[in-house]
Amino acid sequence: MTYQTQGTCSRYIEVELDGETIREVNFIGGCNGNTQGVAKLVQGQNAQHVIELLEGTDCGGRGTSCPDQLAKALRLALEQQKKSA
Repeated sequence: MTYQTQGTCSRYIEVELDGETIREVNFIGGCNGNTQGVAKLVQGQNAQHVIELLEGTDCGGRGTSCPDQLAKALRLALEQQKKSA
């Protein structure tokens, strides 16, 4: 699934789940080192747990961040997965 971000330097986040486990995350745009690090840290983790950890993370007073947008992308991916089941 590709998620279009809002309010961040990254433009898109590509998310691949295997059930509730995060298989792969790729950020398009943003701070390359940071987004690569976040993507590696969440790989293999439970999506709901990652949502709880990252949701609400703020970057420079923007009210959101790349990690927060990842939480939103994961929430949407889980919802879409439930609908198609």
